[in-house]
Amino acid sequence: MQLAPNQLDAHLQKGLKSLYVLHGDEPLLIQEAADAIRSFARTQGFTERSSHTVAGAHFYWSEVLAAGGSLSLFADKQIVELRIPSGKPGKEGSTAIQHLAEQSRGNDSTLTMVMLPRLDKLTKGGAWFGALESFGVTIQVEPVERGALPPWIAQRLSRQGQRVAAGEAGQLTLQFFADRVEGNLLAAHQEIQKLALLFPPGELTFEQVEGAVLNVARYDVFKLSEAVLAGQMERVQRMLEGLQAEGEAEVLVHYTMAEDIRALKRVKDALNQGRPMPMALREQRVWGVKERLFERVLPRLSDATLAELLQSAHLVDGIVKGLKQPDWPTNNWQALHRLAMRLCQACLVQAPAAAPRISR
Repeated sequence: MQLAPNQLDAHLQKGLKSLYVLHGDEPLLIQEAADAIRSFARTQGFTERSSHTVAGAHFYWSEVLAAGGSLSLFADKQIVELRIPSGKPGKEGSTAIQHLAEQSRGNDSTLTMVMLPRLDKLTKGGAWFGALESFGVTIQVEPVERGALPPWIAQRLSRQGQRVAAGEAGQLTLQFFADRVEGNLLAAHQEIQKLALLFPPGELTFEQVEGAVLNVARYDVFKLSEAVLAGQMERVQRMLEGLQAEGEAEVLVHYTMAEDIRALKRVKDALNQGRPMPMALREQRVWGVKERLFERVLPRLSDATLAELLQSAHLVDGIVKGLKQPDWPTNNWQALHRLAMRLCQACLVQAPAAAPRISR
């Protein structure tokens, strides 16, 4: 049985199941979901708890199976938690988890919780995960994307009796807040809690938020790719500055942008040869968010623009590897900024027929 995180409270009110599986890469949301299950379980008499973390190749799976199949000495009901940080239980672990899942069926005295990182499609297709899904409730925790962050912040503020101003002023406050905490949800939660300590319930002004919220944003080089293709120039500048401050490798940043340019060129060539857009994207393995961005951007990009962007990416490749190029900055990050801005500018062009003029 699959369940969305926002359905958990309503689900628990209908009755507690004996097996829950939480998986995803947002530690805050995983922790909150686990806390909600534990809290409700305590009201149902689950007073004892044991925790097991799979670390290394010599984990004793027999201990977990014994804990899940035995009654507590000190309480009628117990919670057994199993954490697999790698998401890879191995051959022995796969067999043990299948037994653990089967043990949970009809076991009213033991609540089992399995916590996993984000899993790929291949892992989800494994027999051990299939057993967990068959016998338990699985909750996949998705990251809060940048576009969903302002309403998420507003919702969290309302829980502690606070809010921003109505209308555009409040939206600007939330956007400022989101810029400060993007990519770092746990820190965002802490900054929201700090506002409850600093200010009474009620409306928060922009000045209060500006003075209290620290810049704790953490940027992902692959999210940078999406921001560039979306033409979000100000956000791209912030992300590049953040990645530089965090010590991200210039080669990786360049590779990500260059791969996007090459993929755009390949898909454009396929379109010119008469292939439908969905087929061309599938052939180049463009999926998800990037698929939608490519569909929006490609009609705006001429062959000449893509050729120029490809040449720019080639020049910046040399710069980040120590070569100097005429009319280009010698500083790696300045060159990456210029390349990113050129691609952003191209993605923002409104006229699809003519190639945009990109300043040098």
